[in-house]
Amino acid sequence: MNPFFSEYETPFGVPPFDLIENEHFIPAAKAGFSEQKAEIEAIVSNPETPSFENTIEAYVFSGELVRKVEGVFDKLFVANTNEEIDSIARILAPMKAVHNSEILLNEGLFSRVKSVYDNQESMELSAEQTMVLLKVYKKFVRGGANLDELAKKRISEIDEKLSSITLEFGKNMLAETNNYQLIIENEEDLAGLPASVRSAASDVAKAAGLEGKWVFTLHKPSWIPFLQYSEKRALREEIYKAMYMRSNTGNEYDNNDLIKEIVKLRLERANLLGFENHAAYILEERMAREPEVVYDFLLRVWEPALNRAKEEARMMQQMIDNEGENFTLASWDWWYYAEKIRQEKYELDEEEIRAYF
Repeated sequence: MNPFFSEYETPFGVPPFDLIENEHFIPAAKAGFSEQKAEIEAIVSNPETPSFENTIEAYVFSGELVRKVEGVFDKLFVANTNEEIDSIARILAPMKAVHNSEILLNEGLFSRVKSVYDNQESMELSAEQTMVLLKVYKKFVRGGANLDELAKKRISEIDEKLSSITLEFGKNMLAETNNYQLIIENEEDLAGLPASVRSAASDVAKAAGLEGKWVFTLHKPSWIPFLQYSEKRALREEIYKAMYMRSNTGNEYDNNDLIKEIVKLRLERANLLGFENHAAYILEERMAREPEVVYDFLLRVWEPALNRAKEEARMMQQMIDNEGENFTLASWDWWYYAEKIRQEKYELDEEEIRAYF
């Protein structure tokens, strides 16, 4: 039995993860797409005059099975992915993109949505209904519903392509993150690291079959404390560069070509929809509204933030010099010396803590 095809018999309707297997996702998603297509067709073929209830509300509540499947799969894909789930995602992503495009570019459906939008003043809608109507109408317009047939076809092609390559981009980043290991065999190379950090690295090494060693990875609980406390500058540089050069080294997981393609497709899509660039398309629904407003805000923050960063860098370089070191502060030193300055300036010792209380 596919758990998605029946009501969840669980407290609060929580998905029964213990019953859901990977092979359930694609059949349930396909069934969900077919079910929603039928629901959309019923809306389009409704002979009654378009109203909020028979058009907007009916559209919003369509696709329950699709949402049910996505609600489980998307969370697993983000939090607990593996090769099998990745392969399922590569199948489902373009299917979902095509399905969504077919809905948003459905002329009959948009005609009814537009009719409700154009006649809303005579419908005595509540504030909540008006907001939902506006969001639905803008969703269709931003999806290309007002474009000519040739442009609609291209929008659909772009959406399908973007769904695949953005998935590939994330897959490469995840692979680079999971594949990296900084293996330490000499305990002296753990200098400066707290006992808890050493213990966690030892546990990771044991799990990897490297008993008696210490392994640091590019997962935040591992690399951040290493940069923050490790006294070994060369090792800090190694893990820092590994983190910030992920998918940018020309290997099989390199994302440079994908980035170029994503940028190109996003620009083309934005232009087709009447926007100057992708930023303008995204910001149209955000508080800033326009890229110029964002730049204005950032530039007002930039100067004081830069001055503060320069002052912090000066303090760190002074500490480096006072310690008799002969190097210039680099990116991989920042976390380490920021922590040292914090401890020196702001951390209370036991006597100070007792006096405080």
